[in-house]
Amino acid sequence: MAHDITTLMTRNLHDVFGEGDADRRRKAIDEIFAEEAVFYEQDSIHRGRDEIANIAGIIRNTHPDFRYTVVRPPEQLHETAGRIQWVSGRPGEPPAYAGTDIIVARDGKIEAVYLFFDQQP
Repeated sequence: MAHDITTLMTRNLHDVFGEGDADRRRKAIDEIFAEEAVFYEQDSIHRGRDEIANIAGIIRNTHPDFRYTVVRPPEQLHETAGRIQWVSGRPGEPPAYAGTDIIVARDGKIEAVYLFFDQQP
């Protein structure tokens, strides 16, 4: 099933990196990521759904009580790219960190995610 960019960005944030249950997270990855997708973060690159599932689980387990909150509406550029800006932290407390995800998609699936950490809002 193909998804629009806004849906892909939102699902990546909440259903992949924000999901605590490994089975639900993997199901979302299989639905929204291309088989050979790549996740780029500051110090590493994760290739393919298996590696993305692994790093998403590691990140989630580091802060299992943190929640992602979108701070600006997702932006789409044509049918192939978009960005979503967010903060993360414990509910009811100031955000611990902030970031922007840039997503490149083709045929309704994520081909690449680029994670940039931002200054605190």
